[in-house]
Order: sequence, then C-alpha cells, then structure tokens
Amino acid sequence: FQGIFVLGLPYALLHSGYSGLFLIILAAALCCYTGKILIACLYEENEDGQLIRVRHTYEDIANACCKKLAPKLGGIVVNVTQVTELIMTCVLYLVVSGNLLSHSFPYVPVTEKTWSVIAFVMLLPCVFIKTLKIVSKLSQLCSLVHFIIILVVTTYCLTQIHQWSWAKFRLSIEFEDFLASVGVIIFGYTSQIFLPTLEGNMKNPGEFRCMLNWTHFFACVLKTTFALTAFLTWGEETKEVITDNLPSFLQTLVNLCLLTKALLSYPLPFFAATEIVYASISRGNHSNYRSPLFALGVRGSFLLLALLMAMFIPHFALLMGLTGSVTGAAMTFLLPSLFHIKLKWKKLSFFEKCADTSVFILGFLCSLGGIVCSIKGLLEVFG
Repeated sequence: FQGIFVLGLPYALLHSGYSGLFLIILAAALCCYTGKILIACLYEENEDGQLIRVRHTYEDIANACCKKLAPKLGGIVVNVTQVTELIMTCVLYLVVSGNLLSHSFPYVPVTEKTWSVIAFVMLLPCVFIKTLKIVSKLSQLCSLVHFIIILVVTTYCLTQIHQWSWAKFRLSIEFEDFLASVGVIIFGYTSQIFLPTLEGNMKNPGEFRCMLNWTHFFACVLKTTFALTAFLTWGEETKEVITDNLPSFLQTLVNLCLLTKALLSYPLPFFAATEIVYASISRGNHSNYRSPLFALGVRGSFLLLALLMAMFIPHFALLMGLTGSVTGAAMTFLLPSLFHIKLKWKKLSFFEKCADTSVFILGFLCSLGGIVCSIKGLLEVFG
C-alpha cells in the first residue's frame, strides 16, 4: 500500500483540491470492501452450513462466474488484466528510475530516457529469478528504504510548517484534471490480485477481515498525512514526483534512496507477471514450453517490453493515472463486485446488493472518465 507511487499523491491533490482528500479516504473504504467480497467468493457453504474454501485464485473465481458461458473466458480476462497491471507497474518503475537518476546527476549530459536504459541494465539479473524467496528478501529491504524516504520528506515538510496555508487548496477544480487524479489515487490501493494468495497463506484466515480493516485504515492515514503535508509545503509548485521539490542538499540523497527502492520493488511485479504468462502458456502437454530456456525467453521478453514502453511514455503521473483507471479500477472495483453479485446473489441482503451495484457503477464511471482524461493528457504531451 505504501509503494513508490505514493509520491504522486501530492500532485493528485494539486489537481483535485479538497475532493482529493475525500477520494483518498473513500478509495480506502471501497478497496477494503471489495477485498472482503472478493475473498468471500472463494468460499461456499457445505451441507452443514459451514464455509469451505472451494476456490484458490482470482482466476478460479472468474472461471466459476463464466462457467456456463465459456469455462475459461473469465480466467483469461482476469489474467490479461493482471499481467497488464503488473507490466505497467514495471514500466512505471523504469520511468521513475530514469527521472530520479536525471535529477540526482543533473550535470551529467545524459537524457532521462538514457538513464532509464541504465536502470534497465541494472535490472537484467531479474531474468534469472526463479522463486519468490529471492523476491521476498528484496521486498524486505525495499520496505526499510521506503520508510526512511517518507520520514525524510515528511520531516522536511514539517520544518516548513510556518509557510503552510489552506488557501493553497482549490474549491473549484477542472473536471478532467479531477478524473485523472482518480486513477492516481486508485492505483495506490490496488492489492486485490494478491489477496487470494495472502488469505490462503494466513495462519488464521479468520482474521483476514480484521487485518484488511486495519491495513486500509493505516494506509489511508499515512497517505493522507504524506500527501497533505507535501502539498501544503509546495502548493502550486508541486511536481509529478514530489521529491523533485526537495532542496538540492536533500534531493540527491532521497532520489538515490528512491532509486534503490524502485530497483528493489521491480522484481515482485515482474516475477508475478512472467509467472502468470508462463503458467498459461505451459499448460497441457507442451513439453517445449516447459523448458528453462523458454522460461528465460519469457522473462527476457517482458523485461524488454517494459523498457520499450518506458521509452515511449516517459510521464510518471499520466501513466500511473491511465493504469489506475484501466486495470486498477477493473481489478479493484468492477470485477470483485460483479463476481460477488454473480456467485452470491441469492444469499445477499438488499443492502449488500445495492452496495455491490453502486461500487460497480462508480468504478465503471471513474474508469471511463479516467481513461479518457489520461489518454487526452498523453496525446497533448506528444502533440
């Protein structure tokens, strides 16, 4: 929840004003709710009325919903959406790495895209990662670096508290800018693709709902505090990546920490995306597709694809907004509510039916609006 993309939240507040603060809180509540109903779809009651876990993955839930129409259609849609979101996350890490390097070494005559290529070279060993054991160790280091960064930025902002003014918040906002900010905020809470595996590996799955409540609560508090203090410090001068606003004596240090975090974060979405694709291709009796060389080729292709996309769309906030609007909204709002209605309709109360329907409609409208505005913003940049 507290990934590197939290750095885009102050910029989202710049374009959404007071409504952005409300959105951060609302997104936390809605994401917490859809996480719960998604996990509920894994269970069915037996003859004794006890809940039994009959499904294990997001793909299993999707296939169960599309069983009569096309047994594997739902799983294909979910896998494509998952892979898209994970690959876009990898692209964002490359984009932000290039941005951080260019601002850390402004006197080196190298373009931001070239810095992204240098980051790509440092990530080449990812093609040799075969298990989550290595990824988990990197993620532990990543979490440590992240809290150091947030602490430094927040501490600096607090030293500037004498300059804060609530007048920096706008009451009137541009509708298109607001919708683009929605995608940025949603992207910061997307975790649904990992929840079935997480719940299945808990020592006591009965504590899942309580865990989800507390994690979303603390994530909301931390995101709101960070975004608010940063925006009140820089106001209209707030940049896409908030660390670009820091004074030079702190910027280089924090940017290098962020670069370390981005590089350490990259293996998780990269590994997850390649595993989904590799598992889908190698199903059945296609022995040629199960060879180590083929797996290496899949990972290498994805690494190269992420680099090419980073070269053509080097705009952090716009890209994050587009990803959040498309895949984030689908995996976080649209599909969980749709699956819950499909699988549990007869057992849902009137309030639950209304809640699921409202989440679906809201998710669809936000997704549609965010897609249009983010694409328009990208076209204006390239135009």
